[in-house]
Amino acid sequence: MLSRILLFFLLFSAVAQADEDPRAVIAKQFPGTRVEDIRPTPVAGLYELSHGPEIVYVTADGKYALNGDLLDTSNNDNLTEAHRRAARAKLINAIPESEMLVFGPRDPKYTVTVFTDVDCAYCRQLHSQIADYNRLGIRVRYLFYPRTGPNTESWTKAEEVWCSSNRNEALTQAKRGLPLKAKACPNPVARHYALGQDFALQGTPAIVLANGDLIGGYMTPVELAKELQKSR
Repeated sequence: MLSRILLFFLLFSAVAQADEDPRAVIAKQFPGTRVEDIRPTPVAGLYELSHGPEIVYVTADGKYALNGDLLDTSNNDNLTEAHRRAARAKLINAIPESEMLVFGPRDPKYTVTVFTDVDCAYCRQLHSQIADYNRLGIRVRYLFYPRTGPNTESWTKAEEVWCSSNRNEALTQAKRGLPLKAKACPNPVARHYALGQDFALQGTPAIVLANGDLIGGYMTPVELAKELQKSR
């Protein structure tokens, strides 16, 4: 009698698992994952698991994972990067501009968001040309990304910029190497830094376009304007 009940239970469990949504199966294999973070791909039996802009591919049973980009060879589209762009744009748009430092012309043609480090040489080069970017219709929104991390001099400088009475002027002074004496205050530096970590930034400046494209590194005003024209 017991063996028949056990057999029935095993058969019922197998049927239930076979009927279960593969996304739910995958979610169980990766603790903390939500079903809505998983979606099918054009490849049968392969699912995309995303955490912000981080993406991996998982088999329907959740046993195997692939780390890499999925390409559509029929048109050479990078499906993974397309989803990364969308995720970056969504995360950037969730940050209110009241938590950014904005330098822009009156009627901008484009808006970019730049992760910056006060002490980074190329970040300083970019900021020294901010008027040229603005003249070309490029509005620059800054987020702080002190590459050395928390409890470092660059981090403290970023906080001092934010806590200054005139933040834009303070940023310009700090990037010229001038000292600031602002008192500590609530600031978004840690949130900006965490977002940059989610984006897996390799350095600064890191320029995010409105469509979510990520440009890792400095571009002259003319180069950036050309890149923005192509992305429209």
